[in-house]
Amino acid sequence: MSNTSDFRNAIRDVKGRSLIGPNVIANALPYLGGGLVLTAVGTYGGLGVIQSYPNLFFPSLIAALIIELILFFVARNVAEQGNNSTALPLLTLYSLLSGYTLSGIIFIALGTQGVGLQGIVIAAGGCGITFMASRNIGSNLSEQDGMALIKTVSLGVIALFLVMVGQVLFTLFGVYTPTWLDISISGLGVFLFVGAAVVDFYILPRTYRNDQYLSAALSMYLTYINLFVFILRLLISINSRD
Repeated sequence: MSNTSDFRNAIRDVKGRSLIGPNVIANALPYLGGGLVLTAVGTYGGLGVIQSYPNLFFPSLIAALIIELILFFVARNVAEQGNNSTALPLLTLYSLLSGYTLSGIIFIALGTQGVGLQGIVIAAGGCGITFMASRNIGSNLSEQDGMALIKTVSLGVIALFLVMVGQVLFTLFGVYTPTWLDISISGLGVFLFVGAAVVDFYILPRTYRNDQYLSAALSMYLTYINLFVFILRLLISINSRD
């Protein structure tokens, strides 16, 4: 799920609804995989900019974030209308830009003792394990359990979002987050997006038709990208203790 409004809309739309797209997740998986590969390409490009043109990275990162945000809303709306031929190139560019914006945390992870390439592999492996487990759990949830999990994850993501906004604001004013709090925030993020992965397998077939596979792929993509980032943040925080 992309943001808190998505969770609220999902709760409203899915309640009492039977499957309308039983094959939408299967149709989405190739595009999810392709998006993750493109993200890796974008990350590689971002690391190249950091190493070769470090002074250019920050302004290019801000520009990439702005374009990425605009692309997200445009691509999501186009995909939800079933216009896949238009949505696909937009999502391709979105995935590349997403990788570019991830290169900063990847660079930090590579330079953190005890994390490095091994930590990146662990984070990616954690996403893979989550996918396999959540596919079985989420597909077999009852309506009562599914709705309860959606509401729980929704409230948790709202709380996480508010805490992270506060963390950014404090940082801007020179008040840095204690390591133990950063570990707690990262751990909460991991927990919530594992829950979101389970929610996706319950909610997507009840929200999207089979031909809206790009919308489903985007939702799953955001879940696993966020999960990857929070696992990596957790590893960095643990290995950066004073």
